[in-house]
Amino acid sequence: MNDSSGAGPAPHPGTATAPTSAAVAQLAGVSRATVSYVLNGQAAGRVSEATQARVHAAAQALGYVPHAAARSLRSGSSNLVLITAPADTVPAFGPLFAAFVADFQTALQGYGYTGVLHGASIGQAPEEAARAWAALRPAAVIATLGTPLTERSVEILKRSGTSAVVSHGPPPVPGSHGIPLDQESVGAAAAEHLLAGGRRSIGVVVPQEHGLQMFSAPRLAGAEAAAAGVPGARVVPLELSCTEESAAELVARWPQLGLDAVFAYNDEYAMLLMRALQDAGVDIPGATAVVGADDLLLARLLRPRLTSVRIELPGAQEIAALVDRLIREPQTPPGVHFKSSVHVEARDSSRTA
Repeated sequence: MNDSSGAGPAPHPGTATAPTSAAVAQLAGVSRATVSYVLNGQAAGRVSEATQARVHAAAQALGYVPHAAARSLRSGSSNLVLITAPADTVPAFGPLFAAFVADFQTALQGYGYTGVLHGASIGQAPEEAARAWAALRPAAVIATLGTPLTERSVEILKRSGTSAVVSHGPPPVPGSHGIPLDQESVGAAAAEHLLAGGRRSIGVVVPQEHGLQMFSAPRLAGAEAAAAGVPGARVVPLELSCTEESAAELVARWPQLGLDAVFAYNDEYAMLLMRALQDAGVDIPGATAVVGADDLLLARLLRPRLTSVRIELPGAQEIAALVDRLIREPQTPPGVHFKSSVHVEARDSSRTA
């Protein structure tokens, strides 16, 4: 027999009916509008603290949670902050990026936001990526690690209700805010340290992992610029994949390369290359000085201890505070925020005789 009453299908046996805002309002003895104000953080100046407490108690007793999608439809945006990175290259960026994302997500929670790591597809057009992000109605987008961002994609996000678009790493495009990372200065600092120690033939590791070009190219350029004004100095790019086999193949050519130093891109590649050099009997730092970057704890545990370029960046808490301000003040003129700096932590791997 057909049921034409319009009541809809019966709930699945054993499935509890989700509590509603109307049920919360009834239990608390207030209107649904009051429940909405309180549970959506809009009660200040509208609802007394005693009433707010009753609403929260009723919601907790019923297990009611506001519907995020419905809330974002009403407000035009959610409390999401998207941290974008190419999905299949995130593992290549190492522990510093993972630590930053974890700390940043924790810091955002203190401001009432949820930080979500969103993997964009490699090769995806910037406008296509922006539409995918905009569909989630984020309050802010933090574009990192080579995710596509153009003036047009920033416009798409802003029109969808995103209050702030921040480029963390690459130079900011028009309409966005920037937190710059000066990669050239990393390569320059490493090369200047080696040159000051009397090294003149410097190899610079160029990782072959996808997505690292945006970092490795300017680091190489910085090293080349530092060596350009030093008589007799030369810089040799060294292609290296993050495998023991690739390191062994590179070290097999070491005698022909004639290098007395190497800037190994970062500490992880430096550790990989150092082990291969030591296995081949190359003396470090006597025959070849080695410098990494990022100053990981492991750099100090190696033997010889690894010299590393330390990059001073704003902390996750500082960036979260900036994002909160940009969301609350969306008319803030686009610009560059904070500055990075670098310095060399000199250790045994680059010691001069």
